[in-house]
Amino acid sequence: MCKACNYTIHGAQHHFGWDNSLAPVLRAEPGSTILFHCNDSSAGQLGPSSTVADIAALDFGKINPVSGPVYIEGAMPGDAVKITIESFAPREMAGVGFGWTANIPGFGLLADQFPDPALKVWKYDTRTMEPALWDTNARVPLKPFAGTIGNALAEAGLHSVVPPRRVGGNLDIRDLNAGVTLYLPVEVAGALFSVGDTHAAQGDGEVCGTAIESPMDVVLTLDLVKGANLKTPRFTTPGPVTRHLDAKGYEVTTGIGPDLMSAARDAVSAMVDLLSAQRGMAAVDAYMLVSTCGDLRISEIVDMPNWVVSFYFPRCVFE
Repeated sequence: MCKACNYTIHGAQHHFGWDNSLAPVLRAEPGSTILFHCNDSSAGQLGPSSTVADIAALDFGKINPVSGPVYIEGAMPGDAVKITIESFAPREMAGVGFGWTANIPGFGLLADQFPDPALKVWKYDTRTMEPALWDTNARVPLKPFAGTIGNALAEAGLHSVVPPRRVGGNLDIRDLNAGVTLYLPVEVAGALFSVGDTHAAQGDGEVCGTAIESPMDVVLTLDLVKGANLKTPRFTTPGPVTRHLDAKGYEVTTGIGPDLMSAARDAVSAMVDLLSAQRGMAAVDAYMLVSTCGDLRISEIVDMPNWVVSFYFPRCVFE
């Protein structure tokens, strides 16, 4: 519940894909604070009792629903929407926070290595937001954020919600959490802003293609910066971004070569191998776990012909 909100966008007021012909569900003045009820990225197809068999049955036409769109009065092409991210409140299911992480065949950085579906269903305490248990040995620190947040494109027609775009969209930037200010380019009158795909935790890269996918209530304040002429999104954080992970240090693997994507794959694959050997985990479990809390970083991109990509896995998960 948001006592200071001007409006509420309910969970049923969502859409799949970006289309500037969609009728807005709300017209709001700049400066309005809005409560968005956001669905998880499966649009409710997965729940606390789901099994791996449900992965094969997913309707991919109903992936990544976004709540909205909101028409912001006075927004015109060339402006920017200034989004102050106020709060995230995970919704409870059966009395606890719910989330899921899946290996979806054909999707993810190592899709060729993991062709079979897999599913992890998470439970966590929405009051304390203590780290979520993977099993008896692993605990993933939580840091809620919205994976998909953006405005409508200038181009007519329906555009997939899956790729990130210059006006935002499926950015999957873990650091777009509470306290951050995000700026998104406007390409159509009213901006037609939407948000969804909320996550309880994710590593930088979201390497298996999913994070801890979790339905949440999101409070945002939407304002305008006239004539900003942004080409792509930008944001400001209020402080450090990795304190929830840094306390015990990291295990780090690397990929080295002339292609950044191949190097990223090599770095992640090496971490999966390391955790499987050290912890006795099934490789697909290690792959899903690192997607929720491990970080891909470009460590070096100037010493041609080879570049270095590193994968950081936080030791606090096991310690």
